[in-house]
Amino acid sequence: MTTSERDVRALRTPWPFTGRTDELELVRRSVTAGRGGIVVTGPAGCGKTRLVTEAVRGTDCARAAGTPATRDIPFAAFAHLLPGSVTLHRAVQLLSGVRLLLVDDAHLLDDASAALVHQLAVHGRTRLLVVAAEGVPVPGAVSRLWSGELLPRLSLPPLSRDETADLLTAAEGVAPDPLTARRLHRLGRGDLRLLRELFTAVRERGLLTAVPETGRWAWRGPVPVTAAVRERTAHVLDRVRPEERETLERLAFAEPLPLDLDTLDVSVLEGLEGKGLVTVDDHGATRLAHPLH
Repeated sequence: MTTSERDVRALRTPWPFTGRTDELELVRRSVTAGRGGIVVTGPAGCGKTRLVTEAVRGTDCARAAGTPATRDIPFAAFAHLLPGSVTLHRAVQLLSGVRLLLVDDAHLLDDASAALVHQLAVHGRTRLLVVAAEGVPVPGAVSRLWSGELLPRLSLPPLSRDETADLLTAAEGVAPDPLTARRLHRLGRGDLRLLRELFTAVRERGLLTAVPETGRWAWRGPVPVTAAVRERTAHVLDRVRPEERETLERLAFAEPLPLDLDTLDVSVLEGLEGKGLVTVDDHGATRLAHPLH
């Protein structure tokens, strides 16, 4: 795999921080002197890390993060802040002098690191800014931060369609037309990383066109199937059985389809619904759960 200079610039240059004004102010107030901190949760890709990064910009902040590969290694998330061998009691003592600690991807913390974060919240000497994903298993010591009322919790919703349009305007310098904004918002489904991937691919493939009448830009071409788009769908779609794939293909070309015993196999639909791949509304109309699928 080769990476062009243009790709490197795209990866290194973040989009302008747009929206979330009230949430940003709430997080900033929560980590000021006299406050214990806050837990920020939300769906993957909704901008949690970007929000807290903006909130602590310019402050003296220590950082730690959970990773999938180190979930079985004690205190792995804090390896850069602690000596090689340490007990929980000693780790709390060493980090109690840290004024502000940002813990990202707390749902991926090893048990010892999760217990350390919980104990720091109990002691109350370190202001904590903890970020965790929703809809995935979370260590009990982390979930007890808010369930035990040690820290307040901010559940961050995905950006709305209007907020997505504002973000695209800030990124491009010109507002998208309403149809384009609606289309990108629908495809991204609140995942800002996916939104950026789609927008960048559309722009680099020359699919953006100017609308002289309004001075806006529009996208009317096909959805670019990039490597990142494939990665986000393959891990789900590759697990389906042949009969399930046949149903998904029929829906992809002709959704919505009625819930009819002669048209769709109900047992197959139940399996696909359980996997989060299709939805059935109150009127029996069956659709793909995600437009990328």
